[in-house]
Amino acid sequence: MTYIGVDCGTSALKAVLVDEDRALAQAERGYRPDNPHPLWSEQDPQVWRAAMFATLADLRAAAPRAFAAVRGLSFSGQMHSAVLLGAEDEPIRPAMLHNDGRAHREAAELARDFPELAREVGVKPMAGFTAPKLLWLARHEPDTFARLKTVLLPKDYLRLALTGEKLTDMSDAAGTWWLDEARRQWSPAAARAAGVEPSQLPGLVEGCAAVAALRPAAADKLGLPRDCVIGAGGGDAAVGAVGLGAIRPDDAFISLGTSCQLILASDVYRAAPERLVHSFAHALPNLWYRMAAMLNGAGALAFAARLTGTDVAVLESEAAADYRGPGDLLFLPYLSGERTPLDDPYARGVAFGLTPATTRADFTRAVMEGVAMTLADARECLEAVGDSLGGVGLIGGGARSGLWTRMIAAAIERPLVRYRGGENGPAFGAARLARIAATGEAPAAVCRAPEIADVSEPEPSLVERFAKRRERFHSLYRALKPEFSATD
Repeated sequence: MTYIGVDCGTSALKAVLVDEDRALAQAERGYRPDNPHPLWSEQDPQVWRAAMFATLADLRAAAPRAFAAVRGLSFSGQMHSAVLLGAEDEPIRPAMLHNDGRAHREAAELARDFPELAREVGVKPMAGFTAPKLLWLARHEPDTFARLKTVLLPKDYLRLALTGEKLTDMSDAAGTWWLDEARRQWSPAAARAAGVEPSQLPGLVEGCAAVAALRPAAADKLGLPRDCVIGAGGGDAAVGAVGLGAIRPDDAFISLGTSCQLILASDVYRAAPERLVHSFAHALPNLWYRMAAMLNGAGALAFAARLTGTDVAVLESEAAADYRGPGDLLFLPYLSGERTPLDDPYARGVAFGLTPATTRADFTRAVMEGVAMTLADARECLEAVGDSLGGVGLIGGGARSGLWTRMIAAAIERPLVRYRGGENGPAFGAARLARIAATGEAPAAVCRAPEIADVSEPEPSLVERFAKRRERFHSLYRALKPEFSATD
């Protein structure tokens, strides 16, 4: 039996075809969000749908017999984004993405007017969440808001294209700021606060549930069996945990994609909004997780590659040569603002300490070090609310980099574990959810840790140098914070 996982990310859509626990084929289609105005980050949902159909066609071409035997398909997706559908279930405007900061005033108003809701919905409202975006829409695009019939998340829009059903799961709903996390149901008070009617929210299911039949026309077009089970799927953070087997209390991992997160699984719901820690429902029943969420991860290195006209792999190779630890060049990686621990949509990327002798490799190292230092901040946020981290897994596209692995291990002062196939974490996790939905197997039997590729222990010399550089890193942000939000 084979299964497919589809991961709708910020910069690419990935699909993987697996058997019981091994990737048979994988495919990817890249894209770039649109930034038509400062703080805006948007995407036409049709781009995701076209990418999904293209990657599924690639899987079929790569492994036709395994593809024809697919028993289940499920999803992972970027969280918080607002996909706004009208009466015909078609988008009425571009989706507003998780790293869109335009609704910062609306988020501040929600925090001011409804402070009691933060513990119910898992975190204080921030600009990237879905709820503030809807307040912004009502205020700035009232004609569009009047046409709104349903709000979906990105992966749910893709499932709609295959099944015609409008649903979401607990883990993706968790990032909207509308979910009562402990009760795992929509919060009427949070929906009212954002001006949303219950009828505009999709139905709720668990991430491992079988939710709808594949449309015959879609099955025939794709070459999938008509009885292929379609699963609910989940938000990329939670589904990455499923792929990694991080479903037991205190299992911890870093997901280093375009954005990055430090995540700790839990069998109890415990909110800590005062530290900007996100306490969210997991993609599996009776599980939750606490997360420090950063808006800038491997996307910062991709930015450096675009800026220099060089491939990411070339930059990483140059930076890794004779690496001895952070130098004098600092880089604040806040290209899209920042969430944990700053809650600052105005923050921006800054290179500080450039000289005539600065090389491309120096710049690349500084970019990667900046991301590593934000992950050290993330560790401190989780530990400040009583969590204790031992070894930490690493997944996502950034997990390919041996240099970044060394940097992060030193910055967070914890052993870092990489897994074979870990760069496909959310897509692989989605395939596991498809398997559970199709077979009814117990999650613990399916969600085992993959084979370990390597373990990076913190190198004492790097630990010392990162600790010193973090003092300057924080000082630089504090000095520039007033300038970030200054207006002409």
